[in-house]
Amino acid sequence: MRKIIIAAWLILTNTAIHAQQFEDFFTEQTLRIDYVFTGNDHEQQIALDELSAIAGWAGRRHHLADMPLKSHGQLVMRDKGTGQVIYTTSFSSLFQEWTATDEAKELTKCYENCFLVPFPKKESEVEITLMSYRHEVVASLKHTINPSDILIHQKGKEHVTPYKYIVQNGTPEECIDIAILAEGYKQDEMELFYEDASKVSDFLFSYEPFKSLQHKFNFIAVASTSEDSGVSVPKRGEWKQTAFSSNYSTFYSDRYLTTSKLKAVHDALAGIPYEHIVILANTEEYGGGGIYNSLMLTAAHHSTFRPVVVHEFGHSFAGLADEYFYDDDVMSGSYPLDIEPWEPNITTLIDFNSKWKDMIKEGTPIPTNDPSASIGVFEGGGYSSKGVYRPAYDCRMRTNSSPVFCPVCDRAIRRIISFYTE
Repeated sequence: MRKIIIAAWLILTNTAIHAQQFEDFFTEQTLRIDYVFTGNDHEQQIALDELSAIAGWAGRRHHLADMPLKSHGQLVMRDKGTGQVIYTTSFSSLFQEWTATDEAKELTKCYENCFLVPFPKKESEVEITLMSYRHEVVASLKHTINPSDILIHQKGKEHVTPYKYIVQNGTPEECIDIAILAEGYKQDEMELFYEDASKVSDFLFSYEPFKSLQHKFNFIAVASTSEDSGVSVPKRGEWKQTAFSSNYSTFYSDRYLTTSKLKAVHDALAGIPYEHIVILANTEEYGGGGIYNSLMLTAAHHSTFRPVVVHEFGHSFAGLADEYFYDDDVMSGSYPLDIEPWEPNITTLIDFNSKWKDMIKEGTPIPTNDPSASIGVFEGGGYSSKGVYRPAYDCRMRTNSSPVFCPVCDRAIRRIISFYTE
């Protein structure tokens, strides 16, 4: 009996240790950590730029020490006194994408990156790590957060960018807060922006699983004004003065629309509750871009606005990979064929058990060639025609014409929503 009592006590003690409470370690504030990622294709470094304190915390209050997804980057916060992990998150970055380009073989560049974490009550240690496409650590940095540091910049008190809720289903503690920013909208075009912002939630809620789980989201339209109307299109020599200096032709890909001015993006959101970021570009030019746990941009006035905003949100919110590929590209280099990708919707079959093997019918051929199969192992994905596989013949992550997310992507999105809200 004594052994049973001791065993029960150990189980309860262990559960108590891991049942970490938000208020044990954090205040009702946000700590914004700004970094600079710098380097080239063979050497990368991380430098701390600035710390900022912002009133309120809109992020998760549970699963604090759990990673949402494996990715190319991770941030871990530990209580300095005990070494206990008290918060983690994962991310991708435009810098990491750039290191795989030809330009990175000849040039060293730097990129801004900003991360939101709950504000610690006591001294904490933060470790940020970047990994290669082979899941090898290529750069890391450890630094101490002293919550009483007088040089932590106080932001979001004096001026808050005008905003209004497009959809409000609950408090920031109850819901996932999506901020929609205006890019390339002048002051007299803000009514147009609010109309465009309303379409974002309408479009997302027309797709499962967002449709069934829409009560778990808030959408906030943020009226960040620009001097010029429209955004920069380098291939036509058009350069505009906009709120976040976004432009097409990122990495010389005409339709890749991004911004490297992440500090400006987050400054525009200081004082507003947000967890994920959508930027609407006031343009008819086709294109967009989405980076996991960073942000997404999309053209608000192209005919493909609806499917593209949903596709890019799949990247930035749920870490989904592109499932399209190029027939003449056997191996793009983004996904080494002897490494399992971290994204939940593509596989190299190196560790298929960790992907959707549990969802396919026994006896399903690999590769799968039947387009009518709802779930299979279809060759071609992640930009490569050979060696990378996707779960369905078509999906919202493959083509603009697909009316749905495939079952594997649907499950991945549901898991992320559950992680943030349950």
